[in-house]
Amino acid sequence: MEEVNKMEKYYIEMPENELLRIQNNIWEHDYVDAKLKTAKQKLSIKIALRGNQLRKHKKKSYHIIFDKPYFMDGQHEIHLNAEYNDPSLMRNKLSFDFFESIGVLAPQSVHILLYINDVCHGVYLQLESFDQYFLGNRKLPDGTIYYATNDDANFSLYTPDHKLKLTLEDGYTKKYDYQNDSSLKRLLIAINTFPKEKFDEEISTILDVPKYLKWLIGVVCTQNFDGFIHNYALYHNSKSELIEITPWDYDGTWGRDLHGRPLEHNYIPIEGYNTLTARLLDCGKFRLMYGEFLQEVLQTQFTEQYQKPLIEKLYNSIRPYIHKDPNMKDNAATFDDEPQYILRFIQARNMYMESKLNGLINK
Repeated sequence: MEEVNKMEKYYIEMPENELLRIQNNIWEHDYVDAKLKTAKQKLSIKIALRGNQLRKHKKKSYHIIFDKPYFMDGQHEIHLNAEYNDPSLMRNKLSFDFFESIGVLAPQSVHILLYINDVCHGVYLQLESFDQYFLGNRKLPDGTIYYATNDDANFSLYTPDHKLKLTLEDGYTKKYDYQNDSSLKRLLIAINTFPKEKFDEEISTILDVPKYLKWLIGVVCTQNFDGFIHNYALYHNSKSELIEITPWDYDGTWGRDLHGRPLEHNYIPIEGYNTLTARLLDCGKFRLMYGEFLQEVLQTQFTEQYQKPLIEKLYNSIRPYIHKDPNMKDNAATFDDEPQYILRFIQARNMYMESKLNGLINK
């Protein structure tokens, strides 16, 4: 197939023994010195495997830190996601672009073709890191950033298996600290100790509630099962003094789970779940706000009409390179079916949520 909108190529060079070491010792977190060459520049980098279950796959995902120069396109770190379990290779990007379209901060992403020591490893998704430079590139106020690093990040005092957490902030890692920030602790205390009347009154002084509800719509529409208690970051905006939320790792979406298996369109309820969401939707004014936001999205961005040209554009940009991907070259037929699979999911999911909307608003 003729190349259309040529995909950028990344060439990484490192000692072969170091490459074998990080690929064979998958649970090590050591970084290896390497070189990265793109169409625009050459850089010295540090590279390591990234992800949890991702490390077990043949096609690895990588975390890159730029050394010399310190930045590439305004970024100090990037992630190269293998998208191993996603037969479309597009769900992550489709999700992040969807979040952006409904007013939620999300990482920029672009597909690239990765070569390591002159061997093609296939199509990867380059993801922007959510850090202080992410904020700076968007001219956003500085602020502390927390990562939800495991499923204990459920906004509760208890783990998902109902055990009391050892500390209030279990499940979170502070990625970037701005002025000894303790906003996360304040949020968790409010969620778990404030009585209903005080919570309904005070939460808007801690959390950017409209942006959280829009994020919730993004998770519910794309149906990311882990998205409610994992796969997100929190940003404490130093100007508004409110916490905002952003998505992360959305390959298990749009009708498939994180293993790439089909997921029924009605698997996630319209209200989603987690302790913070439950407390917000228990408040009439926030539930009404959520319903109004959701109704608009179901009529605009989360429709076949809106998403079809975006899906087709992504498909057409990736398709010429499928034969170069060792993980995908024998699965081209499945890849070719994925645009219609995703569109059928959107239609079914949209109809399901429309059918539940009145019950949510009038609860």
